[in-house]
Amino acid sequence: MYKYLKNIVGENDYFDDMAHLSAYCYDATRERFEPNAVVFPENEDEVSRILKYCNENKIPITPRGAGSGFTGGALPKNGGIVLAMEKYFNKILEIDKKNMVARVQPAVINKHLQEIVEKEGLFYPPDPASQDYSTIGGNVSENAGGMRAAKYGITKDYVMALRAVLPNGDIIRAGKKTIKDVAGFNIVGILVASEGSLGVITEITLKLLSKPKYKKSAIGIFDTINDAMEAVYQTMASGVTPVAMEFLDNLSIRAVESKFKKGLPADAGAILITQVDGSMKSEIEYQLENIEYQFKQNKCTNFKIAQDEKEENDLWFARRNVSQSINIYGSKKLNEDITVPRAALPELLKKIDEISKKYSVIIPCFGHTGDGNVHTNVMVNGDDKNELDRGYEAITEIFKATIKLGGTLSGEHGIGISKAPFMKLAFSDEEMELFKSIKKAFDPNNILNPGKMGL
Repeated sequence: MYKYLKNIVGENDYFDDMAHLSAYCYDATRERFEPNAVVFPENEDEVSRILKYCNENKIPITPRGAGSGFTGGALPKNGGIVLAMEKYFNKILEIDKKNMVARVQPAVINKHLQEIVEKEGLFYPPDPASQDYSTIGGNVSENAGGMRAAKYGITKDYVMALRAVLPNGDIIRAGKKTIKDVAGFNIVGILVASEGSLGVITEITLKLLSKPKYKKSAIGIFDTINDAMEAVYQTMASGVTPVAMEFLDNLSIRAVESKFKKGLPADAGAILITQVDGSMKSEIEYQLENIEYQFKQNKCTNFKIAQDEKEENDLWFARRNVSQSINIYGSKKLNEDITVPRAALPELLKKIDEISKKYSVIIPCFGHTGDGNVHTNVMVNGDDKNELDRGYEAITEIFKATIKLGGTLSGEHGIGISKAPFMKLAFSDEEMELFKSIKKAFDPNNILNPGKMGL
């Protein structure tokens, strides 16, 4: 059956040996689902022929970029084919300075794109913590956010057009380079965050901005989480929009200090790391003065502006490396990225603390509080079934509390397989049926990334 696929891509791009099947059976969740084969398409025509064949023969196919996702979105849950895009679909096709757009292939690394456009005086804002290795295609499929989302938004705000191959092999182009386009249904909007379940993205047109001339970062130290959370939403409502407003609780602070020794205050209840940017130095100074005022109105015990590039880099290094640091609290991390309206942050963090005590599990929290997105990490011993069960019970209660506060299951990591069981907490039966109808319209044979998002 798979001989035909080998003929499409050639012997050097088709693999069913144990080394490749093992290498492509896992992602950041550490769950493992082995495929039957891994194929590396060289161009859009090969993608089309592969999908058409798989559709006709009911073979599951899972698109994959860097495999860095936290919810199992790129795992071949039902076996079949892994469509590995990183080998050939990794080119920046165009930087259009006049129209301020970039055309890229899906396996372009986020950070690489940022560096290239900044050399042209342009700016691509979405900056997930995984920016050094996550791909633009993966960012689009999960609608990734990042540190700068408080001011600049998330991936969906920058996707202008896509090329994609549908499960039956048809190739479509959705969207345009134009700033305005209201003709027809918003197919781009449907494909963004669809987790590779509706089509295989082969090209992405992204909006770019002018690169800000100045930026500065600062840290605010608080005795309690509640004080920090109050400072977040009151700052955001004060008329200043910082680029980033990032939060670490005491457990996260101590974990980073234990591993990297970046000079963070290990006795603080919480810290907020913020950044502002603009076209004039006076604008930067005004924003920082306003933020400092709002922080101190909410019991900030110390406010410090980074005085040089090293201090600024240390602040953001600490934030970007929290996730890998908190493994000091347990061998398995149940990592969720819940999001609530900003004003609900104090209540959410209070509830998480109660849940932590109820189930006797450690739950470090950090994240993008500028847009209400908190990463909760229930840390457990993966070899202790009783502790693991308590961890999953705690996660369920955290999701319920989030939904009750008007929030959502995921701000940027997606649903995949990890959160699929919880979709009915957040959506009605009617909404779930609508999702399934959309999936069926694109993929009637359910071959493309099946078993994801509860569909």
